[in-house]
Amino acid sequence: MIMHKPGTGTIIKEAFRQGIVVPGFNIPYLPMMEPVIRALYDTETFGLIMVARLEWIKFKSGSMKTIRDEYEKLKDLKFTRLHLDHVPVIDEDNLLTDFENIISEAIELGYDSVMIDGSRLSLEENIEKTRRIVELAHKSDIPVEAELGAVLGHESGPLPPYEELFATGKGFTSPDEAKRFVLETRTDWLSVAIGNIHGAISVAARTEKKIEARLAIPHLKKINETINIPLVLHGGTGIGKEYLMKSFKEGIAKINIATAIRQPFEKLMNSSVKEAQEAVYNEMIDIINNQLEIGGSAKLIHQN
Repeated sequence: MIMHKPGTGTIIKEAFRQGIVVPGFNIPYLPMMEPVIRALYDTETFGLIMVARLEWIKFKSGSMKTIRDEYEKLKDLKFTRLHLDHVPVIDEDNLLTDFENIISEAIELGYDSVMIDGSRLSLEENIEKTRRIVELAHKSDIPVEAELGAVLGHESGPLPPYEELFATGKGFTSPDEAKRFVLETRTDWLSVAIGNIHGAISVAARTEKKIEARLAIPHLKKINETINIPLVLHGGTGIGKEYLMKSFKEGIAKINIATAIRQPFEKLMNSSVKEAQEAVYNEMIDIINNQLEIGGSAKLIHQN
């Protein structure tokens, strides 16, 4: 008898209901996928395997199809699903992208969930573009993640001082705008800006230690109470554990992690891919068991 495997939308809703977080791990280099999935399997933890547009343009993930093909070889549906991360309407270099065709291709390739990032647009434009993608994806029962607010860090120029960003709330997601956005787009999950920042991706800065960010938990609580859908935390590397633990109880049901596993791989990849993979595996075990404390989460998420 074939066992039915719940879709990603069902899994994230269940995580949201229980206050459990689902980590998503970006794969900028194809050999990173094996140790990521192995660590999820070994710890019985549920997580998403992700690739973002910038990772096949500015790194070496290959393409959406390359990632999909590698995932098909390694996947274990007890512990993983495949997610298309950041497809910006306007990218980090302020260029317009072919976002609709990229997302359509991902759906055809069998990605289990997709993300449109209209955060560099006006609110009205973000709503219009996101609604279009939601309508497209929902025809195939694929959940959509969108972003509202400005999670900075991918831009080519330097960031403003972090303390200034946090103190002013510059770019933070507005609860009132979030309410309108969710009602008008019907997005399934919302990536929010609450003090989190992305790791730098420029060649000059990508090896630097990431800024230690904080989270405005009272602000997150307002968003959660206002819209009551699963929320997503981008830029998960480097955030203090006490903030993470609180955020999971205030609606963060998915956390994106990239820099923490990319940098150990990059340090060793030119000397030994195998050693680089083991560095990723070791970091994964630490993230799952110590930083997020979610070892064994697959049993909890799949129990209902």
